[in-house]
Parts: sequence; C-alpha cells; structure tokens
Amino acid sequence: MDLVEVLPNRLHMLRFPIGQAYLWQDGEALTLIDAGNATSAAEIEEGIRSLGLLPERLERIVLTHCHRDHIGAAGELAARWGARVLAHRLDAPVVRGERPVPEPVLLDWEIPLYEHGLTVPEAPPAPVDRELEDGDPLDFGDGAYAVHAPGHTPGSIAVHLPRHGVLFTGDCVAAVGPVMLGVFNVDRDLAVATFHRLAALAPEVACFGHGDPLTVDTARTLAEAAAQTTASGAPAK
Repeated sequence: MDLVEVLPNRLHMLRFPIGQAYLWQDGEALTLIDAGNATSAAEIEEGIRSLGLLPERLERIVLTHCHRDHIGAAGELAARWGARVLAHRLDAPVVRGERPVPEPVLLDWEIPLYEHGLTVPEAPPAPVDRELEDGDPLDFGDGAYAVHAPGHTPGSIAVHLPRHGVLFTGDCVAAVGPVMLGVFNVDRDLAVATFHRLAALAPEVACFGHGDPLTVDTARTLAEAAAQTTASGAPAK
C-alpha cells in the first residue's frame, strides 16, 4: 500500500494494487472513505499509525458502493476499533451479504478489465450501522454530506465536503489516464447523468476510486469531461 498526502494534516490516499481508500482527519478524529479489499486492514492500520494517529480514533467508515475492492476490510476494521459503517440504503444489503453484488452491463473493452478486477479477494459481509439517503449529513469534515450517485451501482454515493472543496466520487468517475466516467456500470445512462451532477458541484479537489486525485483546475476538468461523455462511457469524438 502507498500512502499519499492530498491535503496536509487533512487528507491522505491509501493506494492498493487495485483501488484505493481515503483517510480524512478532523484533528485526531478519523474518517475512512472506503476500506480497501479483504486483506487491507493491517495495512490501513499501519498507515494510520505512520501518520502519528491512532486507529482507535477511527470513528466511521463511509462506503461509496458495494464492490469488493471498496468494502473488503470494513467489517474487520469496525470490529477492531468500533468504527461505524455507513452505506447507501440500496447497497447496504449487499455489504451485509444479504443480496448478491449487482451485475454490470459491460462494454466489450471493459471485459478484460473486469476479469482482472475479480482477482481481488471477495469481501466478507460487514455490518452497516447507518443506511444513507441523498443529502444525509455525515458528521465530519465541517459539514460533509452524502450525494446519491447511482449508475455504477444502485446505491453508489459520492461524499461532498463543501467547506473544504473536496469531493469523493467513488467509482462514478475515474482518472486512470484522462478523467472519465467510471467503468463497470449497472446503468450507463444513469451513470452519465450522475457524472454531470457531480461535475456541477465544482469541487477544488476530486478524489476518485481509481486514479490520482485531481487538485489543480479541478472544476473545469470535471465539467469538460462530463460534457464530452456519451452513454458509451467514453469521451465523445
């Protein structure tokens, strides 16, 4: 795992071979946005300690969606440190292991990428202490709130911190190469509409589920990428 500073004394990215999570600091109180894969708990704890912080100050784990590379260590971390797990109402049953992961509608070029993603270990069921809806306050980051961001999965969310100009997009948007619509969507048209909604928030910092955070000219880059995106999931030519 690589630990990358995004905002000094506030925000770090925890980058795994596939996917990533984010650690937000409110002083010594910690929030994790996503939780890596099923083998990530020890690395996440080590990363927290390496910053001079305490894992027992992890208050909440906010899951952007129900895929294995985002929820894998949530249950283990919550059990160890008492953190509450938050997920959208529509994805919460999948996180808890009560329903199967919804199948995406894959474009031809996505198929080999999807097969590679399935090399990530399956996520064990995790408790969901709070089921979220659009606009729900999240009790950190000086006014963070959930933005329902369906399309990638029915219960995907983004997390917006307007006072800090930060937006966590989950897998709704990606930056592996150019900023673009995320892949493996269950509803591509809905995902495109979500991309436009997130771009309209005009953040100063955008943190993606895959790809490096965008910290310079962020609002314009997101707006242009959204405007050029078609239902095919690729930029229009």
